[in-house]
Amino acid sequence: MSVFAMGFLLVILQPSTGQFPRACANTQSLLRKECCPIWDGDGSPCGELSSRGSCQNILLSLAPLGPQFPFSGVDDREDWPSVFYNRTCKCQGNFMGFNCGECKFGFSGQNCTEIRLRMRRNIFDLTTHEKDKFLAYLNFAKNTPSKDYVIATGTYAQMNNGSNPMFRNINVYDLFVWMHYYASRDTLLGGFNVWRDIDFAHEAPGFLPWHRVFLLLWEHEIRKITGDENFTIPYWDWRDAENCVVCTDEYMGGRHPTNPNLLSPASFFSAWQVICTRSEEYNSQEALCNATGEGPILRNPGNNDKSRTPRLPSSDEVEFCLSLTQYESGPMDKMANYSFRNTLEGFADPRTAISNISQSGLHNALHIYMNGSMSQVQGSANDPIFVLHHAFVDSIFERWLRRHRPMLEVYPAANAPIGHNRENYMVPFIPLYRNGEFFKSSRELGYDYEYLQDP
Repeated sequence: MSVFAMGFLLVILQPSTGQFPRACANTQSLLRKECCPIWDGDGSPCGELSSRGSCQNILLSLAPLGPQFPFSGVDDREDWPSVFYNRTCKCQGNFMGFNCGECKFGFSGQNCTEIRLRMRRNIFDLTTHEKDKFLAYLNFAKNTPSKDYVIATGTYAQMNNGSNPMFRNINVYDLFVWMHYYASRDTLLGGFNVWRDIDFAHEAPGFLPWHRVFLLLWEHEIRKITGDENFTIPYWDWRDAENCVVCTDEYMGGRHPTNPNLLSPASFFSAWQVICTRSEEYNSQEALCNATGEGPILRNPGNNDKSRTPRLPSSDEVEFCLSLTQYESGPMDKMANYSFRNTLEGFADPRTAISNISQSGLHNALHIYMNGSMSQVQGSANDPIFVLHHAFVDSIFERWLRRHRPMLEVYPAANAPIGHNRENYMVPFIPLYRNGEFFKSSRELGYDYEYLQDP
C-alpha cells in the first residue's frame, strides 16, 4: 500500500466530474445564470474555437410529471439545473464535460476518436496486487481535493438568489457521497416543514440510469486522479451469499473486535469520516449537508431486522426479476407492480413482482443487511461497499437490457415522479445528462462485465 501512496503524491491533479464546476461557483455566473467555462486547450468557452461545443440555452422537458410532488418552485432541483444556470456547454461529437474538454464515455485519445471497451470484474477474481490497488485508489480519492468541483452549502434562496455564493471544497470520494445525498435529500419548505416523498435518484424509473451515470463518473474521476486509464470498479456478486464475504480486512474492512458496529482498526476504512448522514439535523436547521465529518463508518452486517430482510438475495430471485418484461408500470414509483425496475430496486417482492414496501428485496436488501451507514439512503455511499454493490446491480440492469432489447420508448417520457421522465436532466450532474441517454447497452458506453462476456 505504501508504494501506491508514495506514487500518488507525484500525480498531477486533473479535472474532476461532479456537481458545481468551480469556474461557475461565483456571483457573476450565478447572476448571469450561465455555466460555460473556458477550455484551456484553446482558451474559448466550451472549446468553441476547436469545434468541441458551444454555450447554449438549456432545453428543458415540458412533459407532465406524476402527482407525487405537489409543489412548484420550492426546490432548487426542480427543472435541473435551471434554478442555478440556464445556459451551459453543449458538446458535439465525442466530446463531453462541463467545458467540453473530455471524451464521452467509451472514447479516448486527444480528439476522442479512439473507441475503448473496459471490463468490470468480480472483486474476488482480482489478483492481490489489483485488489490492493483498488483499495488504495479509494483511499486516495478520500484524501484528494476535487480540483474543478465544489459543493453547495446553501440553497439558492440562502445564496440570496446568487449574489451570495455558498460553496466549499470537498475531496473526490466525498464529492460523490454528497451528490448521492443531494439527489435524495428532503425538500425544505420553510418554517421547519419538509417534504420527504421526493427523490431524484431512487423509487422511480431513473433509479437505474442515474446510478449507471454515477458509477461511470466515479470511475472517470479515479482514472484522472490516479492516471490509471484502465481502472474499472469491481463488483461483488452477492447472489446466494450466506454472509458479507467482502467484510474482511483483506477487502472492505472486517468487524471491530470489541464494537460490532465499527470496522476493524486493521482496515484503513476504519479511519474514514462519514458525511451527510444527519438528515433530521439538516432539516431542523433548514440547511444542506456541508460535508463536515460526522464520525466513523458504521456497519454490522447480518444483525439487521430479519422480518424485513431475512437474508441476502438468491439467484432464483434475480432470474425471476430478469424475466419481467415491463421496465416500468403503474404509478412508476415504489408502489409499481410487475415492474422490472421496482423489483430490482427492492420495493416489490422478488418472487411475485407485487409491491411490498414492508419488505426489502434485491438492491434494497443489501443496504438493509449492512445495518449501518449503507442502510440510510442519503448517506449510503459513505461505505465503500456501495460501489461494489451498485456495480453488480448495474450488471443485472445490463442483463435485462440485453435480454429484452427495449426501444428507448420503453422508458417513460411523461408522468413519472419529478426528475424521472426520459428527457429530464439528472440531478445534480453538470455536465448535463438525460435519463434516456443511459437506457442502452453498457457496451455503447464503453464498458462490459466479465461474467456477461460471450463464451
